[in-house]
Amino acid sequence: MRGPTRALLRSALRTRRRAFARLTGWSLVQAVPALLSGWLVARAVDDGFLAGRSAAGFGLLGLLACTVLLGAWGTRRATLELAAVVEPFRDDLVGLVVTGALHRSARHGRPADTAGVARLTEQVEIARESYGAVVMFVLTFVVTAVSVLLGLAALDPALLLFVVPPLAAGLGLFLLSLRALAARQRTVVLADEAVARYASAVTAGLRDVTACGAEDLVRLRGGARIDAAAGAARALARLTALRTAALGLGGWLPIVLVLAGAPWLVGGGMTAGTVLGALTYVSQSLQPALRDFVHGLGGSGLWLLVTLDRILEPAEEPRAQVAEAAPPHPAPHSAGATTRASARHAGAEVPKAPGHTDITVPGVPRHAGVDMRGVTFGYARGAEPVVRGLDLTLPPGTHLAVVGPSGAGKSTLAALVAGLLRPQSGDIRLGGVPVRRLDPGRLSRCRVLIPQEAYVFSGTLRENLTYLHPAAGPPELDAAVRALGAAPLVERLGGYEAPVNPALLSAGERQTIALVRALLPAAPLVLLDEATCHLDPGAEAVAERAFAARPSTLIVCAHRISSARRADLVLVMDGPDCTLGTHDRLLTDCALYRDLVGHWDTRAADARP
Repeated sequence: MRGPTRALLRSALRTRRRAFARLTGWSLVQAVPALLSGWLVARAVDDGFLAGRSAAGFGLLGLLACTVLLGAWGTRRATLELAAVVEPFRDDLVGLVVTGALHRSARHGRPADTAGVARLTEQVEIARESYGAVVMFVLTFVVTAVSVLLGLAALDPALLLFVVPPLAAGLGLFLLSLRALAARQRTVVLADEAVARYASAVTAGLRDVTACGAEDLVRLRGGARIDAAAGAARALARLTALRTAALGLGGWLPIVLVLAGAPWLVGGGMTAGTVLGALTYVSQSLQPALRDFVHGLGGSGLWLLVTLDRILEPAEEPRAQVAEAAPPHPAPHSAGATTRASARHAGAEVPKAPGHTDITVPGVPRHAGVDMRGVTFGYARGAEPVVRGLDLTLPPGTHLAVVGPSGAGKSTLAALVAGLLRPQSGDIRLGGVPVRRLDPGRLSRCRVLIPQEAYVFSGTLRENLTYLHPAAGPPELDAAVRALGAAPLVERLGGYEAPVNPALLSAGERQTIALVRALLPAAPLVLLDEATCHLDPGAEAVAERAFAARPSTLIVCAHRISSARRADLVLVMDGPDCTLGTHDRLLTDCALYRDLVGHWDTRAADARP
């Protein structure tokens, strides 16, 4: 069992102890027939039928039937309780699969992780069903085995000598073979996947195969993969024989030993009812429980281990990437907001904002000055980079507006700075710390990103507003609402405790809620990716001033000229080429910026009554 798989299973057991305790309780009820069956049979024979008291014998057997009904009720309740153990485990797996698939798909220069869909559907469901089966098989066997051994000891402790040694030997043989069985099961799965991948590739290129006359070569390579899969299956089948041997040793040999030793036991004073009760314990309770345990753990258990390994392999890759050492950081250059490489600088440097005070948030950099060095990013292999060789330094407290034509890469730049996308080359630092070294928890406390399509969920207005800062008190919440001019919206919706239906809100109202949400936490970096595009110019100005008034670095992907005029600096993006400067300087030095300003001014004039 690989380390991540072992850690996941231990975490599932540790975090759901109450659910496992309830499941164990009902399993004990389920095991009542196993505990009492042999004893009741022994008493029915010795004290009933052999003593000439048939009524008493039938009464004891009727009591045994009642315990069977009680065990059936316990089985039903245990099955229902199993959902409280299995479904949260399935949710954990879905989260791991989605995280791994997103990170693999966002890793540029490689194809998208289309296999993530298969892991999310087939493999997660296999793991869920296998996990539930393994939990029930293991728990049922343990409870039943303990009950049987207690029952045998109650009948006559000498009976344990005929049952415990072969049972221990069979269990030991089976458990020792599990690791080898898991390895061969994994080999079978990998071999089958190799055959499927090769068949898919050949099917997609049949015309090329025929045109090149490569049929024999393709047939040879495909046959080799099929032979490897068949060999792996045969090797697994040979080792599976150990499972049958373990079952025979631990489940059937005790019956043979009790029967063979019956004359000696009866000669030593043991009654016939006691011997029959021992056979009842072993044949009706212990042997079926051991059979289900061996078949279940050797079948569902192996599938669980192999499937979890396959699920966790891609899920672990993002963590490994975060732990990688960052490339050496170039020597620091002069303070100020600068761009190099493909960017042209058209304005004076901007020092730290007047009156700026570093925001202190536990576990994150003290400030969120942005430093990008040689950053290149594209969405596909061979495609023109959206950002190429970009160098950009923003001191803490800088207010930057990012402008450019549609599709120029403004949202891509915001996602890169926010750590949602990883550059193909170059380094991005927030507060001097490489973004790649910030785990998701620290990164979420370091910056807030509000996209164009604001996220509002069903719940109370307070829950929506304090989503990023649940500990916000009424004064903080009121101040944020007033700063963004959202008081009329709060009043219209019925106050903070009013339920919110996202479908009944306008796009502008959803953006207002998202902006209040972003203003509440003390994030050193705020990125507004056209987050005010559905607000009127006045409301947009109020929002941007509210964020600019905080001691945070503010990056605004602008869609109006007014946003650029309010900023300390403007970054004009034109594909991979960028120009940085103040609004006034760019009007003089950047033709594209003049065109954009003219377009915005014309559109604003047309919009006036």
